[in-house]
Amino acid sequence: MKKDKILVIGACGQIGVELTLALRKMYGDTNVVASDLREEHELLKGSGPYVSLDVMNKEMLHVLVIRHNITQIYLLAAILSATGEKNPLLAWHINMQSLLNVLDIAKEEGLDKIYWPSSIAVFGQTSPKVDTPQHTVIEPTTIYGISKFAGERWCEYYNHRYGIDVRSLRYPGLISYKSAPGGGTTDYAIEIFHDALESKAYNCFLKEDTYLPMMYMPDAIRATIELMEAPKDHIKVRSSYNLGAMSFSPKEIGAEIGKHVPGFTMRYEPDYRQQIADSWPGSIDDELARNDWGWKHEYDLEKMTVDMIKNLKQ
Repeated sequence: MKKDKILVIGACGQIGVELTLALRKMYGDTNVVASDLREEHELLKGSGPYVSLDVMNKEMLHVLVIRHNITQIYLLAAILSATGEKNPLLAWHINMQSLLNVLDIAKEEGLDKIYWPSSIAVFGQTSPKVDTPQHTVIEPTTIYGISKFAGERWCEYYNHRYGIDVRSLRYPGLISYKSAPGGGTTDYAIEIFHDALESKAYNCFLKEDTYLPMMYMPDAIRATIELMEAPKDHIKVRSSYNLGAMSFSPKEIGAEIGKHVPGFTMRYEPDYRQQIADSWPGSIDDELARNDWGWKHEYDLEKMTVDMIKNLKQ
C-alpha cells in the first residue's frame, strides 16, 4: 500500500462515493478520509474514516489536513449547472472559495497533489460544437461554467507561481447507477434509466436531438485515478484536460433503452436546461489526454446501457 493520506471533500456526491471507494482499494481504507457536509452515504459506511466538514471553513479544513497528515486532496464539492442558475451568487461563492481554500492550504502545508474537476460547461456558444478542442474560444454562459473557467485559471496560476501539483479534468455528463445525480443539465441520462424501469416512460427536459458529451462513471473514476497516478512530467495541461468518451442525444439513448425495455416511450418538454445544453459542445476532442497520459475510454452507449440496466435491476 502507498503511504499517501488522501482527503476527499464532497465524498457523498455523484463522483465522490465511487471515487472514495476506488481510492480506498488502492491506498488502504484508513488512508482515505471521506468528508462532506451531508450525512455519510450508505455505500461509504464502514469502509473507512468519515468526517463532517464544511470546506468553506478554512480553519477547520486546515486543522483536518494537519491532524490526519493529509498529502493529497480531491476537491469534489460544487454547486452544479442547473442548481447554480437558481442561485448564481451562492454557486460562485461556494465553487470559488472552496478551491481557493484548498489551494492556499496546499501551498502552506506543501501537499503533494490536488485534484479539482472542471467541466464541459466552460465552453459556450462561441466554442466549436463538434470535437471541441482543448485550446479554443472559452466564453461560458452559466455561473457554473464561469466558476469552472475561473477555477482552471487559479489552478494553473498556483502551479506556475507556487509549484502546486494541481490536476484537473473537464468532465462531460456523468452517468452512474450507484449515486443520484446532483443537479446538472446532463442528469436526464440517469433519470431516464430509473423511469424506464419503473414506468416504461420518460418525460425529457431536453429536445430529442440535443447532443451532449457523456461518460459512464467507471470510465470517469478510472480517468481521474490515471491522471493522478501519471508521472508529474507527463501532465502538460495545468488548467484542465478535455475528456471524452461518447456523445448521444435523448432520442438515441431512448432507442437504446427500448431494446431492453419493450414498450418504453418518451415525451419531450424542454425547460430552462435546454438553453444551458444549447451552449455546450456536442462532442469533445481529448487528444491531449490520450497523448500525455494514455487516456482511453472503455464504454460506449450500447455497452453502458446494458450495464446500467443490469445493475439497476439488481
